[in-house]
Amino acid sequence: MPLDTPPITRALLIANVVVYLLQQVMGDALLVHFALWPLGPSPYGNVPGFEAWQLVSYAFLHGSFAHIAFNMLALWMFGGPIEQLFGSRPFLLYYFVCAVGAALTQLAVMHFFGNGYYPTLGASGGVFGLLLAYGMMFPHARILVYFAIPMPAWLFVTLYGGLELYLGVTGTQAGVAHFAHLGGLAFGFLLIQYWRGRLPWKPRRVLER
Repeated sequence: MPLDTPPITRALLIANVVVYLLQQVMGDALLVHFALWPLGPSPYGNVPGFEAWQLVSYAFLHGSFAHIAFNMLALWMFGGPIEQLFGSRPFLLYYFVCAVGAALTQLAVMHFFGNGYYPTLGASGGVFGLLLAYGMMFPHARILVYFAIPMPAWLFVTLYGGLELYLGVTGTQAGVAHFAHLGGLAFGFLLIQYWRGRLPWKPRRVLER
């Protein structure tokens, strides 16, 4: 894990913190326009509903200090090594592909299986994509679960992904966008496989690891 945080990871950290501070000043005003709202008409007069920019803007909003603290810790831990490996521009593309993919997955699940009209927010979709990349690029690196239990990265990612799927299907942890997390994992996996030349469409650059 680099002590000198690479520029895109640092910029994302700063942007998320600045937006969170703005949320403390402006209250729910940012959520009304920039959180990810479900498709279809809004039942609330003060909420316009889904807009295309929300596919990106939702990833800079957070619901609590614990929410942003966890996401920013993970962004710092996994973003730095992945940015150094991928390079800044591919890293930025990867992060936002994961964040937008997470949003599209969440929209689909809410449209076909949702029960209620509520917003989605948080950097978790992009962060789960970074976690997936870390597990694939550095599979034998050790991750300290709860800062105490060492586990190889590939196993941690596999177990965490399985847990997210279980919690999403069973609905046993309400209020958490588990399918957005899974969408971040899935879109990250597809982009890495594309870069590796393992999909029918061949890339210009090939990711060696």
